[in-house]
This record gives sequence, C-alpha cells and structure tokens, in this order.
Amino acid sequence: MKVKHSIAIAVAAAMLVGGAYVVLPDLAARVSYAAESGKAEAAHENLKTANNLSLAFQEAAKAVRPSVVSIQSEQKVTRRVMGRFNGQPMPDFPWQEFFGRRFQMPQPQEQPDNGDDNVQGTVPMGSGTGVILSADGYILTNNHVVQNADKVTVGLSNDKTYTAKVIGTDKRSDLAVVKIEATDLTPAKLGDSDALEVGEWVLAVGNPFGLRYSVTAGIVSAKGRSNVGITDYEDFLQTDAAINPGNSGGPLVNLKGEVVGINTAIASRSGGYMGIGFAIPIELAKTVKDSLIASGKVERGWLGVVIQNLDEDMAASFGYKGTDGVLVGDVTKGGPAEAAGFKQGDIIVTYDGKPMKNMNVLRMAVAATAPNRKAAVEIFRDGAMKALTVTVGELENGLAEAKTGSAGGEVSEELGMKVAPLSEADARQLGLPADSGGVRVTSVTPGGLAAHAGIAENDVVLSVNGKDIMNPQIFANEAGKADLAKGLRLRVFSGGNARFVFLKKAD
Repeated sequence: MKVKHSIAIAVAAAMLVGGAYVVLPDLAARVSYAAESGKAEAAHENLKTANNLSLAFQEAAKAVRPSVVSIQSEQKVTRRVMGRFNGQPMPDFPWQEFFGRRFQMPQPQEQPDNGDDNVQGTVPMGSGTGVILSADGYILTNNHVVQNADKVTVGLSNDKTYTAKVIGTDKRSDLAVVKIEATDLTPAKLGDSDALEVGEWVLAVGNPFGLRYSVTAGIVSAKGRSNVGITDYEDFLQTDAAINPGNSGGPLVNLKGEVVGINTAIASRSGGYMGIGFAIPIELAKTVKDSLIASGKVERGWLGVVIQNLDEDMAASFGYKGTDGVLVGDVTKGGPAEAAGFKQGDIIVTYDGKPMKNMNVLRMAVAATAPNRKAAVEIFRDGAMKALTVTVGELENGLAEAKTGSAGGEVSEELGMKVAPLSEADARQLGLPADSGGVRVTSVTPGGLAAHAGIAENDVVLSVNGKDIMNPQIFANEAGKADLAKGLRLRVFSGGNARFVFLKKAD
C-alpha cells in the first residue's frame, strides 16, 4: 500500500508538473497580452490628453482671431530738393548719390532750391498688432506702435482695412487706444491677469515680421516683473511664448480664449525671439484704456514721497523686522504725504489695506488711485505701527513716487569718504534750504564702504543714525560712536532727493 501510495503521489506530481508545463505558456501569453493591452490603453490616454490640449489651443486661437487686427503706422516727411532730373524734382535722400553712382543711375543736375520744390510724403514707421475692445471700433495697442504717427491703418481678420484715429496714448505704460469707423466688430473677451498662475499655458497672437495672424504657445514664466527698463510703470507678465517684432500690441491669451495681457517687448541680444517676452497685465491695461477712452489721457495718483526698498541691515537699524515694506527717504514739501503727517524714516507697511512688499508695488498702487481719493496707510515709526490717512494728489510731471538709488574736515578711513562744512552757496547750488544743515562729501575712496553704498562727491549727509548733522565735528563724533560691524545709517541728499544708506563692514 505504501508503494502504491508513493507511486500515486509521484504520478500526481508528474501530472501537476506536466500540467504546469502545458498551462504556463498560455498564462504567459495572457500576461503579455495584458501588458501590451495596458501599454496601448496608456498610450491611447496619453494621445487623448495631447489631443485635448491641442484642441484647447485651437479653440482659444479661434475665439480670439476675429478680435485681432494688424496696425501699420506712417509718418509725414519733407525732403529738400537737391536738383532735378528730366525736369522732375530729386529729393535729398542720403542714400541717393551712393546707389546712383554704384549702379550707374543718372545723377541729378545741381540746381539751386527755389524753396517751392520740397517733396512731401509718408514713410512707414513700422507694424504692430491691436485688440478690438468694442463692437463700434475701439482698439487697444502699444503706444510705441502708433506714437508720432500721422496715419494709422488697421487691417481686420476679414482683410478689410480702415484708417484709424488715435484716441489717446500713455507713454508711461506704453499703451494706446485707436478707433476705426466700423460696426458689428467682435470685441475680445478680457480675462483676469491677477488670477494667472506661473506655469499656466498662454498663446501670443499677432503679426510678427508682417506675417498676419500668427499664434505661438508657451507658459507664464513669471509675474510682477519690474525694473526691466521698458516703461515707467512695470508689472509685466513674462512668457516664453514666442514674441517678435510686429507682435507688439497683440493679445496674450489663456486657454479660455480670454486676453490676459498685451504683448509689449522682448529681451533679446539678436533683436529676435530668445525665450523671454513681456506683456502688460490686462488688469493694468483695463484701467489705462478706460481713462484713454473717457478723456484721452490717464490720471494717476501721487503721494509725494521719495522711496526705497529695505534690506535686512537697513530694516534692523529702524528696529523693524523683515524686509517687506517701503522706506520713506524724503517727503515732498507741500505734497499729500506731508499734509498727512508722513516723516522721513517711516516704513510704509500697507496702503489702502494691501501689504506693500516693495517700492514697485507701492508706486503701482498709488498710481492706480484716483486723485483726491482718501487712502488708509499703515506705517512703522519709532518701534510702533501708526495709521495715517492721505488724500491722494494728481501726478502731473515725473514719476508718481521717486525712486532712490541703492539702500545703498575728515572722517575715519573706515567709512571711505571725507566731508566738509556745507556753505549757504553750496546748499543753494545743490537745491537745499540754507538752514538744512548737513555736511558735503568732498571725496569718496574707490571700493570703500561709502562708494559701495552709492555715496558720491557733493552728496550731503544730513543725519547719522537719526541725529541731525550740522557740521563735520558732529558727523565725526556720531560716526565714531558707531560699531561698523553692526552698521551705520546715514540720510543722504543727492540728485534733488534724500535717501537712506547703510554702511557696514563685511563679515
């Protein structure tokens, strides 16, 4: 029985092994099929996702197309007649003689100009793009597209052309509004640039190099770009969607087909696309275009302070924690800030209920405030927060709030500068009141602490660590008390404005 039982077990085992031998190839095939099927399904889903994204691009491009126009600008010129050829006046173009001799073209006969033969005409200034704002013909574009133009021609997506009237321009923001006499136009849908996120897909639409209605895709690379040097008021969207000459004034569009920016400039070493483009946020453009349509100009608020950013050392010298906020370097006499009680050394923390991270944020906020409106301001002064209310003035000339440079007898060589008494004549020449006090900087050591902070000859030091300076002796005494390892705060007058600078030895 034991033998038979062993044989039975052996046979059963053999059958199992044999059965497995037969079954495994079928199982492998099933597993392989499932794997391939899974890959195919994943590939199908990936393709579906890509097609959906492509479809989103297509729909956004279709939605905005009827609202995008081309703009051609021309300017009148008058050329002096240098003579005549076959009885026809020959204008004095600078290239005429060169090309005429090089290609054996007949040269004009030298004849005196009788004053009546000046030739008038127009020359193209360039081309750009615009966005239709209303069904009756208002169009938004860049100021530099139509600035100083004597004739502006607008081309619609249906190839109709119109001569446009310039309604208003704003050089400070590089925006302009023109109008054509047309009806039943398709205005663009304006989105919310504040809601944009970095990394979000956008399309740049325009007429680069005269190529009508070109669309490029990219993402929002950054928001709030300032100090680019393009306009007075900068809060740019940065994008890597290709922008080239001719795109100026065209829309930057989200995937809903809404205009979120106006393409304005590129950062380029070649003059062409290099991956960095700038667009004016549509929230800023809305405010400007409303003012231009209403009155042909933009009214901006004015506070009347000279401002600068904070760094850690400067903030600490005032007993202020952090670097968010804007330091008041000077207060314009007779301005709204003086009337509201602002003082030099105040740190503006909030304006109109919003935190002021840096001076660009403050300048934009003040500029967007309607003149004569009251605004609540929170400041930090003498170790405590204080509330002020200012009646905002109207900007007429200059920037809304002047920016300073970097927070940036004989004194110790450690400071790297020498000072002398400030005479009444010096004060008048430099634009200071005769009783302002202070000492004049007579020399600055290259590479020294003063030079590094941006102090220059003929700057006037008004205070040291909050103490007014009336002569070089007081300056020397106050400077001598300071521990340069911790730093020394000066208030300096230069270029018509006062600012704070901080001198500190490197660790």
